[in-house]
Amino acid sequence: MTTELRLRRDLAAPPDRVWRALTDPAALAAWFWPMRLAPTAEVDPEAGGRYRIASPPAGMAVSGRFVELEAPRRLVCTWGWEGEDTQTLVTVELAPAGDGTRLDLVHEGFTGERARDDHVQGWTHCLDRLPGWLAAHRD
Repeated sequence: MTTELRLRRDLAAPPDRVWRALTDPAALAAWFWPMRLAPTAEVDPEAGGRYRIASPPAGMAVSGRFVELEAPRRLVCTWGWEGEDTQTLVTVELAPAGDGTRLDLVHEGFTGERARDDHVQGWTHCLDRLPGWLAAHRD
């Protein structure tokens, strides 16, 4: 049984802008979940620092700690849904690709295929919103 997921995206933005989208609280809140869910984000982007992404109207939040940060190349963090005991690990690697960035995401440590498949769907939806944010925020 495969208890990890792997996703890749080629993004039309340099690695430093993609890094900002992943580590700046306002940026992360703007693209991670749909705006109708009124997401908020708290991010302390240093090894051992905490993060939390929440949607009060939807009653859901995910949080964890940064295990490793190598700006703007690699981010590793724990991942746990509030109210659940399970904790998994997310690794995001960014690499220059032409004028843009290749993003590779690995999320591992799921207890079963259903949990993994639910996260494939969730990450796919989140990452599908990222190019729009990057296009709108070129500063």
